[in-house]
Amino acid sequence: MNTAKQNAINLYMEGILKGEPRKAVEAYTGDRYTQHSTGVADGREGFVAFFEPFIARNPIREIKIVRALQDGANVFLQAYQNINNGEAEWLTTDFFDSDENGKIVEHWDVIAPVKPNNASGRSQTDGVTDVIDLDRTSANKALVLEFINSCLIERHIDRMADFIDPQNCAQHNTDIGDGLDAFVEKFAQGATPLRYQECFLCVAEGNFVATLNRASLDEQKLCQVDLFRVENERIVEHWDNSEPVPPRHEWANSGKF
Repeated sequence: MNTAKQNAINLYMEGILKGEPRKAVEAYTGDRYTQHSTGVADGREGFVAFFEPFIARNPIREIKIVRALQDGANVFLQAYQNINNGEAEWLTTDFFDSDENGKIVEHWDVIAPVKPNNASGRSQTDGVTDVIDLDRTSANKALVLEFINSCLIERHIDRMADFIDPQNCAQHNTDIGDGLDAFVEKFAQGATPLRYQECFLCVAEGNFVATLNRASLDEQKLCQVDLFRVENERIVEHWDNSEPVPPRHEWANSGKF
């Protein structure tokens, strides 16, 4: 029997990359498939109805699963997609819930165009990929959740050094470079328009912790993903992805969350 992580990967690689959406969704989803990608309707038929024309429009598809985590019934995937030889490049970050058999029953995502490397020369997907320190999963998850709640939601910026390694923090956000100081500067401005409201989902495995957050930029609601690598009880690497929440009338399901 496949793990939930493998079933989530198979939905991508067989359903989208290989172009067999009906076969994949029937094989790897459970009795329900609740969808939060707002352009896709719930259920297996919603998946097929969206991806069959997508595959027809985009005959050349490259998909790479860069990082994959499983935390109990929940799965996180970070994927790179190149469509029609560079016509479009997408960074996709996905969260899944699964049933007792590991079949996928719910899906959330954040999809955004790939951006240029940041000031430190890092891309949105490069960096460490190996999952280690499995015995530290719970502790690392607790550390990241406290960081988000204290520093990003409650905005105790002075506590960032309690969570981020001051000597070694590799940054993959495209707007800032490496280091604690850059992270602090991004959030320390009293009028900064990026605001976090809630950590909605958290998936951790070993040294990696992924979070799905409610946020806003000015008046625009966001679905915000942050992925952290933890080493020696400090955050040492950070990736993110962000997508505006579309107006309610554009949703094909119950919405991003």
